[in-house]
Amino acid sequence: MTDMLEARLDVVAQGERIEGLEGEIAALKGALLAVQRPALDGVKGGAHGHFGDPTRNAFVERYLRQGLEAGVELKSFSGATGAAGGYAVPREIDQLIDTTLKAISPIRGIANVVRTGTAGYRKLVSAGGIASGWASETGARAETATPTFNEIVPPSGELFANPAASQAMLDDAQFDVEGWLASEIAREFAAAEGSAFVNGNGTNKPKGFLTYTTTSEADSVRAFGSLQYVASGAAGAFVGTNPQDKLIDLVQSLRAPYRQGASFVMNSATLAVIRKMKTTDGAFIWQPGLSAAQPATLLGYPVVEAEDMPDIAANSLSIAFGNFQMGYVIAERSETSILRDPFSNKPFVHFYAVKRIGGGVANSEAIKLMKFAAS
Repeated sequence: MTDMLEARLDVVAQGERIEGLEGEIAALKGALLAVQRPALDGVKGGAHGHFGDPTRNAFVERYLRQGLEAGVELKSFSGATGAAGGYAVPREIDQLIDTTLKAISPIRGIANVVRTGTAGYRKLVSAGGIASGWASETGARAETATPTFNEIVPPSGELFANPAASQAMLDDAQFDVEGWLASEIAREFAAAEGSAFVNGNGTNKPKGFLTYTTTSEADSVRAFGSLQYVASGAAGAFVGTNPQDKLIDLVQSLRAPYRQGASFVMNSATLAVIRKMKTTDGAFIWQPGLSAAQPATLLGYPVVEAEDMPDIAANSLSIAFGNFQMGYVIAERSETSILRDPFSNKPFVHFYAVKRIGGGVANSEAIKLMKFAAS
């Protein structure tokens, strides 16, 4: 009798397990059907692979195209007050802007770019000062000097762009509003910041590295914040004999720790002059890159073409050489903000984009300049 009851219990237990498995199988089938079933029109992914991104859909489809503010995240783009607002660009558009800027703004590509969450940015640079000494095993040790620091505050300002599109363009489903907006903002931002990083006066904009005080004094005696220049040997030109020797002097004026990762910066007109220089045995000192991804080199260092650098002229600072990753800092807000304005210039819709950007020389020992002068 006991054996029959135990066998009956085993059968009941197996049946319960089978029912549980059938429930799991039914749930898996339902999930599979949900994956295979086409999405409803209201939840389909947007163009260019942005599937099911509510932030992107709300921003592009509701705000950019139609001007509807409901459901769009509101952001403040003022560094001084939170009252003025705009709409933060979604991550996809913001990354496209950064990529394009780096490609067409040469100084951004080699400088130290830091992201800040506030309007201001400060950096401390150590100027040494820790002394050392020798003593016997049991001799007295005097107190050594403490380190000294210099505070760097890159000047900053609001960089803005205000492209426009007609409402008919925005209503056209075939119009790539994302790509258009990103390319327009990137082009306008790049032109403005590229000039500021080189020649900016520091008033509501970055301070360009060519606007700092220059002197021929070496690092050991030069005042902090001033840049050293090497004279070309002739007013408004290279010297007639062995002009490449002055480029070697420029390279060697940068101390060895900074030369690792250093590069030349000049415009295309200056580079055209240097590309024609040859050594005594007829070899060009400029070497083209072996592949498209490899930059051309001058004396073994890459050459960056920045059209905002001045042409060769009397007393011009037309060539820079240095480690810009250590020498120049760019501080910017993490988001580009944008405000839709359909009222100011009807029937066009303006998109006012703004980003706070600062820039300045962080380490004046890491950048050297060539001055086209006799001395």
